[in-house]
Amino acid sequence: MREAAFQIGQIPALLCGDEADKVYLFVHGRHGCKEEGRAFAETVGPLGWQVLAIDLPEHGERTGETGFDPWHAVPELQAVMAWARERWPRTALRATSLGAWFSMLAFAAEPPEKSLFVSPVLDMERLIWRMMQWAGVTEAELEARREIETSFGETLSWRYYQYAKSRPITFWPSPTAILYADGDTLTERREAESFAARFHCELTVMEGGEHWFHTPEQLEVLRRWTEANAGI
Repeated sequence: MREAAFQIGQIPALLCGDEADKVYLFVHGRHGCKEEGRAFAETVGPLGWQVLAIDLPEHGERTGETGFDPWHAVPELQAVMAWARERWPRTALRATSLGAWFSMLAFAAEPPEKSLFVSPVLDMERLIWRMMQWAGVTEAELEARREIETSFGETLSWRYYQYAKSRPITFWPSPTAILYADGDTLTERREAESFAARFHCELTVMEGGEHWFHTPEQLEVLRRWTEANAGI
């Protein structure tokens, strides 16, 4: 499989696959990196797609940076998609976890012709609220302290919470397929089902799966799902 590493502005990028007239933008989640796009490219390459993957702030080649948040990631994603649309007549989206939420914020006004979401975060306001319950933190406490470290490794942020509350996903016109694991602790199953119903998405549930698809069984489910849903 052909590969080219380069930068789009200051954003490290990886392009996988033979030359084609259509491309998937691959957006990783937390703890991910652009190299995760290789496995996806191995599946969609035979279907005639190239894959353009990038490192978001704090990830991959950008681990020394800060900014894995919507006010940095969203404009970056918009810039990368604009760059891609100048070079490919057809553009689609493959996004994981938090990358799916960032992508919906970035692309709702100019949607990809198809989207594939794996373990997506769909309601960030509710996710932060649930984390506050886990940590025993009230809205008043968070507002007063602005940021609170938790015992489970997340930093609760009043700014982030207010951002999410003011920007619920109310419009997502891209035809979308979702792969969801019933053991996902970040997105509740009813959230995934409600989102799929509202926006007419194809929802596939892996029973016994986890938010992070990483075991051989889970990766095989992911591969088969991708193969079945990536074509247009």
